[in-house]
Amino acid sequence: MRHVTVKDVMTCQVISTGENTCFKDIAETLLTHAVSALPVVNDDGHVVGVVSEADLLRGQELQERFPGGHHPSRTSPQRKPCADETRGEVARDLMSAPAVTISKDAPVVAAGRLMHDKGVKRLPVIDEHGRLAGIVSRCDLLKVFVRSDRDIEHEVRVDVLTRALWMDTSRVQVTVKDGVVTLSGRMTLRADTRIALWMTRQINGVVEVFDELTWDRDNTPTGGR
Repeated sequence: MRHVTVKDVMTCQVISTGENTCFKDIAETLLTHAVSALPVVNDDGHVVGVVSEADLLRGQELQERFPGGHHPSRTSPQRKPCADETRGEVARDLMSAPAVTISKDAPVVAAGRLMHDKGVKRLPVIDEHGRLAGIVSRCDLLKVFVRSDRDIEHEVRVDVLTRALWMDTSRVQVTVKDGVVTLSGRMTLRADTRIALWMTRQINGVVEVFDELTWDRDNTPTGGR
């Protein structure tokens, strides 16, 4: 069994923007491509932040409160004004940074956990050199669970019971309903039932596993106690 990774579900043709892109051009890009956020990349292609619709609205509010862009949260005595600022603030002033990113080789479970922990709906995906490789959304992660019950049942029978455990499956029943797997019947060894349950839970698309298995002999470390 091969676990689905981020690169299997991510969108490769990702729309991004540069650090010096002005407010108006960012807004036009968001509207044109019907997206709510853009990864911001530097000249080397590394993700340095994310600029969203909320960031633009927040920037506009600050501009109105502090005309001329001299508001305390964005002005630094060491920073020289950029030429693009004559048309409004640029991406590096508006973006949320540092960017929350994930490796393209990370499992989708890790991506889901990171989104939950950071409270974000999407993650820029980076390659082994730290450069932008794509973007993955919560909707993309759900693709993993869109598998037919028939496919899941076949994988449990073939990959778990037959190939991994090398066992006679005639006494084991596998039923799948809406991604919920029930293993019932009888196995020779109790340890094999534990392995079968654990491996079934690792299958992509499995929502839950119910254990209705019995065994002939308890060969677990605590079985004779």
